[in-house]
Amino acid sequence: MNQGIEKKLTIYNTLSRTKETFEPLHPPFVGMYVCGPTVYSDVHLGNCRTFISFDMIFRYLLHLGYKVRYVRNITDAGHLEGDRDEGDDKFAKRAKLEQLEPMEIVQKYTLGFHKVMALFNILPPSIEPTATGHILEQIEMIKKIIDEGLAYEVEGSIYFDVEKYSQKYDYGQLTNRKLEDLLEGTRELDGQDEKRGRLDFALWIKAKPETLMQWPSPWGWGFPGWHIECSAMSTKYLGTTFDIHGGGMDLQATHHTNEIAQSNACNHTAPAKYWMHTNMLTVNGVRMSKTAGNGFLPQELFTGDHPLLERGYSPMTVRFFMAQSHYRSTLDFSNEALQAAEKGYKKLMESLSVLEKLSPSPSSSVNITELEESCYAAMNDDFNSPVLIANLFDAVRFINSVNDKKETLSATDLERLKKLMHAFIFDVLGLRDESKNIGGNDLIEGLMNLIIDIRKSARENKEWATSDKIRDELKAVGVEIKDTKEGVEWRL
Repeated sequence: MNQGIEKKLTIYNTLSRTKETFEPLHPPFVGMYVCGPTVYSDVHLGNCRTFISFDMIFRYLLHLGYKVRYVRNITDAGHLEGDRDEGDDKFAKRAKLEQLEPMEIVQKYTLGFHKVMALFNILPPSIEPTATGHILEQIEMIKKIIDEGLAYEVEGSIYFDVEKYSQKYDYGQLTNRKLEDLLEGTRELDGQDEKRGRLDFALWIKAKPETLMQWPSPWGWGFPGWHIECSAMSTKYLGTTFDIHGGGMDLQATHHTNEIAQSNACNHTAPAKYWMHTNMLTVNGVRMSKTAGNGFLPQELFTGDHPLLERGYSPMTVRFFMAQSHYRSTLDFSNEALQAAEKGYKKLMESLSVLEKLSPSPSSSVNITELEESCYAAMNDDFNSPVLIANLFDAVRFINSVNDKKETLSATDLERLKKLMHAFIFDVLGLRDESKNIGGNDLIEGLMNLIIDIRKSARENKEWATSDKIRDELKAVGVEIKDTKEGVEWRL
C-alpha cells in the first residue's frame, strides 16, 4: 500500500444502506465483479456511465496499492425480452433481423463495445468471461440448487423457488423489501405459466425447435436463464464470497436480488461483501430511455448527430462531465452542462502545460500537503469524484498564481504537485489530454507547425486579415491557437 498519507476508504454498501470502511477479505487482494453488457445491440450511455464509474473505482484501488482482480462479464446468451422469462431471445431476434448467425451478432457488438470503452479510456478488466463460454459451470450450479431443494423442473425448464428460499433467507434484502410486498406487486400467474410461484425465475429454459442458441443439459436441450451466468462466473473467478459486486441501479431489484438468492442456495454464503450501484441518467430532467426518445448512443454524442444535441462532444469531455457527478447521484445531460464540462476539462489540461513550465522558488507559500490530503479524503469518501475535481481546480488556481508570481513553490513541492496532478487526473480519473498527438500521429504535429509558420509570416508582413482567417478557420474545426510570450501554442 502507498505510504505517507492515511487512506481509510469508505464505500456505500447498497446491502446495508450505509457507508462502511472498506476491509478486503484477503488484503491486499480485491475481487470485483461488475455486470457487463448484453451484446445484441450498441452499448448505450447508461451502460457507459456504469463502466466509467467502475473504471475510476478500479483505478483508485490500484492507485492505493491493492492487487485487483476485476471481472466484467459479456452476456451473449440466455437473455429473454422480459424479466419474467418471457418473450423472444434478444440475440436470436437481432440475428434474424440482420440475417446473421447469433455469434456474428455477438462478435459485432462485442467489438463495438470494446471500441467505445477504448474511446472513453476505460481500462480492460482482468478477466472478461462470456456466458456461452461457461455453460457447464451454470449447469453444475443449477444441479446443486436442485439438490438443495430450492429449484424444480417443469418439462425441461428449471425454476428457482423463491417462496421456499425465503423460509430460510431474506430474498428482498438488497432492496429492503418484504416478500409479501414483492408478491403484492407481482401479477398473478395465468394458466399458461408453468411456474409455481409468481416470483420464481428461470435457471434453465427449454429450447423451442426454432431456438438458434441451445445446449445439452441433464434436462434436455435449452439455454441458461439470465441471472445464473453472473453467479456461476463470479464464483469461478472470485470464489464463493468476494469483495465488490457492482452494476447499474436498474439491476438491483431483479438481477442482483436473484444472484444473491442463487449464490446463497448453492454456496451457502452471500456472494459479495459490498454491493455498489450507479444511478440513472436524465436528459433535461427527464429519465433517459428509448421510449422517451431522449437516449444517446456514444457515437451520437461524439458527432452531435442527435436532435437534442447542439453539437458533438469529445470522449474526454463526456468522461469528465460524468466524473463531475457522484456515481450514486442522478446525472442530467444538457448542452449547457456538457459545454461547461468542456471548458472545465480544457482548463484542467491547460493547467498541466503551465505547471510544466513553472520555475521553483527557494520556499513555498502554497500548502501542498493540505491539497494532497483533500484529494485523498474526497476519493476515500465513497469515491467522491466531484469533490476531488473541486480540489484539483484549487490546484489550478495555485498553478496560475505561481505562474503570475503571486505565489511560490519550492523545487520539492513543485515535483509533489506535478506528481499529485498526474496521479489524480490521469491515473485515477482516467482522463487523457486530447490536445496531444492522437495515437502518436506526427502528421498532425507537422501540419500544425506548417500552418503556424504561414500565419507567422502573414503577421510579420502585417497581413492581419490572413492571420485572423487562419486562426478563425482553425477554431471552426476544433483547433485553438494562442499567442504567448514564448511563442504560439495550439491544442485540439
